[in-house]
Formats: sequence, C-alpha cells, structure tokens
Amino acid sequence: MHEEVIPVLYSFRRCPYAMRARMAIAAADCEIEHREILLSDRPEHLRAISATATVPCLEIRPGKVLVESLQIMSWALEQHDPLNWLPAQDQVKVADELIASNDGEFKYNLDRFKYPTRYDDADPLTARANAERFVISLDEQLGRHTQLLGDKVSMADVAIFPFVRQFSRADEGWFASTPYEAVRRWLAWWETAPIFGRIMAKIPVWQPSDPVLRFTTAFPS
Repeated sequence: MHEEVIPVLYSFRRCPYAMRARMAIAAADCEIEHREILLSDRPEHLRAISATATVPCLEIRPGKVLVESLQIMSWALEQHDPLNWLPAQDQVKVADELIASNDGEFKYNLDRFKYPTRYDDADPLTARANAERFVISLDEQLGRHTQLLGDKVSMADVAIFPFVRQFSRADEGWFASTPYEAVRRWLAWWETAPIFGRIMAKIPVWQPSDPVLRFTTAFPS
C-alpha cells in the first residue's frame, strides 16, 4: 500500500505572487499541504527543490515542481474551476497581455516606488508615474465593467489584484486623492471578498517537525 502523497505549497502570507496562487488553489479546492515560511529563514527542502527558493513553490510530487505563480494558478484551475476563473477562449489574449503588463513594467516600477532604497538611482516619484500608466488603463477598463474582462471574475483579476493593492498602499494618502474611482471600487470589492479573507488568515510558520497542515484546514471555507 502506497503512502498518500499530496502536493506541498511553500508560501509567504504577504507576497503578492503567493496570494494569487493561494486564491487559485482555494477556488479550485485542491488538496495540498501548506507550509508558511519566513523569507529570512527558508527551509532546506525548499532550497533543495527550487534553485531560487522563492515563493510560491509547489512540489506536486518528487521531481515535479512549479516555481512560477501563474503556473500554479493554471495547474490548480485546470484541476477544477468551479468559479469559471479561466478566461474564455476569446479572452485569453487580452488576459495574457494584462497579466504580462502587470508582471513586467508595472511590477518593475512598483518595486522602485515602494522600495526605492533597494535599487541604485531609483526615483520613487518617477517610478510611481510610470506605474500609474497601468493603473489608468485598468481604471478605463473598470469604468466599463466590474471586473477586468467583463462583469465576471477571471484569472486576470486574481493575478493582478494583489499588485495593484500593494501599489495603492505604498502611499495611501496620495492614492486616495487620485481620480481612479473604478480601480478603488475594484480593490475594495476584492479586499472584502470572502476568498481573499480566507487565504489571508494568519497561520504559524512551518517547522519540519510539524504535522501535515492541509490547505483546507489552514484556510477553511
């Protein structure tokens, strides 16, 4: 009789990449083991299975590891997509382009706005203005629909929301004064969404001696 092997997810609560992976796993109701870590003290097993030891990291089984959050999201939703988060065929290109813009230029500038001391010659105001262009495009889209691809939640919303949330919190007073009402409504909707509250529950940092903590136990519905 073979011992049950379930996928293992390494995560860090406040990481936006990990947030979107956890939301997809929660939506898909995948059965996995959850290991919450500290980025300042990464477990040896994580270092052994991932060259970068970044989060999220999903070990589906020994030898099969996903280290990109979008890969984890797709894997989860392809197992089970009861909320229909995967974009329709005619929306895939738009979704991919939005996510690529978020993960590329927007994230580059977000980091230099939020953490300017980490980067040589970073100008936070220039970075904010550059990142703002993406927010403006989202505001225009959300002025027509409640979500990014229409009036139904999609993987694009889930993938982008944690980063725009981070941008809005880097200087909350300034962001509150901007004219981006549609983006603020969208952020407020997501921040109060039950699935986001569920995956943001605080749990203890994983230790190798701990018993298996199932995702459904760590983040009950």
